[in-house]
Amino acid sequence: MFISFEGIDGCGKSTQARLLAESLRTDGRDVLLTREPGGSPGAEEIRRLLVEGAGERWSPETECLLFTAARRDHLERAIRPALAEGRVVVTDRFADSTRVYQGAARGDLRGLVDDLHRLMIAVEPDRTFVIDIDPATALARGAARGGSEDRFESLGLGFQQRLADGFRALAGEYPGRVRLIDGSGTPDEVALRVRAAL
Repeated sequence: MFISFEGIDGCGKSTQARLLAESLRTDGRDVLLTREPGGSPGAEEIRRLLVEGAGERWSPETECLLFTAARRDHLERAIRPALAEGRVVVTDRFADSTRVYQGAARGDLRGLVDDLHRLMIAVEPDRTFVIDIDPATALARGAARGGSEDRFESLGLGFQQRLADGFRALAGEYPGRVRLIDGSGTPDEVALRVRAAL
């Protein structure tokens, strides 16, 4: 099974991806926990270009190309081999992030995003969990976390609100795959909601 976690920066999706992977391992499943951008050596190199530096470092079009290149490498070198071995793949972000970030919030590029996805990726997760949380709360979490991977957080609260709206819209667009999960409460409380939805 191929499972992705999505949501705005600071929503807790990375924590939830880790908790689900740990839970599935406890159940006896062989799990690959991975992330995007990244998850393979080449994709990790591209990650540094995308998540560090000034907010307007790249145009939305350039971001689309870089994210797609990273995703293709991740797919070839990590996701497909793991699925072929019968493993469960849990990824912190996948194509829905590009659909929302570059396709809606950074620019009106959804057609380009979908075309690139169809041509170069052509894979969707079996289940996607969108961790839904108040953008102001998520932004405060991101600021408290610190670190150098804050390029998208630096675009401000209005950008985070557009992202939240975009992720919520995905649940309506892909009702068979996407589950909206209330991200309020403790990580364990959220994890119970994820597991129930799985």
